[in-house]
Amino acid sequence: MQKALTFEIIDRLDGALARTGSITTPHGKIHTPAFIPVGTQATLKALTPEQLAATGAQACLVNAYHLFLRPGHDTIDKADGIHSFMNWSGPTFSDSGGFQVMSLGVGFKKVIDMTGNGAPNITQKKKKLATIDDDGVTFKSHLDGSMHRLDPETSMQIQHGIGADITFAFDELTTLHHSYDYQVESLDRRTHPWAIRSLAEHTRLNAARSHRPPQALFGVVQGANHEDLRRKSAKFLGEMDFDGYGLGGALEKSRIGEITRWMNEELPENKPRHMLGISEPDDIFDCIENGADTFDCVSPARVGRNGALYTNAGRVNITRAEFKEDFRPFDENCDCYTCKHYTRAYLHHLFRTSELLGNTLATIHNERFIVRLVDTIRASITDGTFFAYKEQFLAEYYQQ
Repeated sequence: MQKALTFEIIDRLDGALARTGSITTPHGKIHTPAFIPVGTQATLKALTPEQLAATGAQACLVNAYHLFLRPGHDTIDKADGIHSFMNWSGPTFSDSGGFQVMSLGVGFKKVIDMTGNGAPNITQKKKKLATIDDDGVTFKSHLDGSMHRLDPETSMQIQHGIGADITFAFDELTTLHHSYDYQVESLDRRTHPWAIRSLAEHTRLNAARSHRPPQALFGVVQGANHEDLRRKSAKFLGEMDFDGYGLGGALEKSRIGEITRWMNEELPENKPRHMLGISEPDDIFDCIENGADTFDCVSPARVGRNGALYTNAGRVNITRAEFKEDFRPFDENCDCYTCKHYTRAYLHHLFRTSELLGNTLATIHNERFIVRLVDTIRASITDGTFFAYKEQFLAEYYQQ
């Protein structure tokens, strides 16, 4: 019988929790650490799947919330799953939809309104984005205002319809504005019970859908900035039969490495750990050093579409006037398609004239930059040069 996922640790880094490994899924292997680009609506904006693969991306992550609303997970299932639907042959991840329904419920920026008991109401003007209770979340579509209900069972049904290799348990998104007491309540009454329900429904669906490749399920650790809660959540989930773990929720950037270490010291060593929503180089180094294996984030593509391109010396805004007649490759040391074939002047022109090709070429470069960075970090763990490489890279990248 085909396994949903296997994980092998290959190298460990002395003096840290960093390791290299290999995740095997029904659609191929992921050599870790690895950066996983985000194809929100079954596409990484501005790129074809072939262009994404050419950046060296080993897998991609799709968004359950958006695909539930359009075209619908049943439609994707009828297309033989997300791999066939979007013409992506490699491994895929799908998120649970929880982040979106709790933070983007009606499509506006959330406002936190602390009530007298310390529990925040998430509001926009006079309308709630989403209503959270101990059973699930009722939310309003950002597309047409229609009302929907998402709970652990529904989330798993959506993700199984999508057909991603790696799925995530439904959990409650909390923020740093929530009180400590609310964080405790969230774990005990929602995130942890929802993990149990997610796992039960996932197991049922894998058995019922034997005509599809088996899917893996990651439990999501929460607890914000609180060491006792992070360790409590990791211990609780670590004792359950998940295939791996998502390191999620709100956390303070300056403490990201420390918080990652708390979780990974408690989680089973022989299962992969995915850091949700991370792509800045300093965060990547800190999370890998403290035991994270994979990462996803929309940021490289999003900033690229706004004309910000990565270099070893930091981000550069290609719309600056100095690039108008600069006919050199954008980055002479980069091996991406964009830098091999197009000049700074041409990229500058595309963005100044709002040509869509600029989005494509910038996204190719930025995704390749982050993918290659993590690949190089993986090699540095193997050859024992991680700490020297981290110091050298970050000193140059953040010199400004």
